[in-house]
Amino acid sequence: MLMILTDGQILPTDQVCQGCLMADQSGTPRVRQGKLCCGHLINGNLPKVATTYECQMGFRIADVGD
Repeated sequence: MLMILTDGQILPTDQVCQGCLMADQSGTPRVRQGKLCCGHLINGNLPKVATTYECQMGFRIADVGD
């Protein structure tokens, strides 16, 4: 599950990605083969740390699992 990280808040992607031109038709981030396509990887699969991306809009997105 992808979540948006902001200063002091964790938001579901459907609250932020609805207005993004990079989102898919349903307003969710584009994910292909388990990787976020509308952003770039910030950190890899480090122990005890969620995989983190930065999207084209500048938000930090964490993959917190299912």
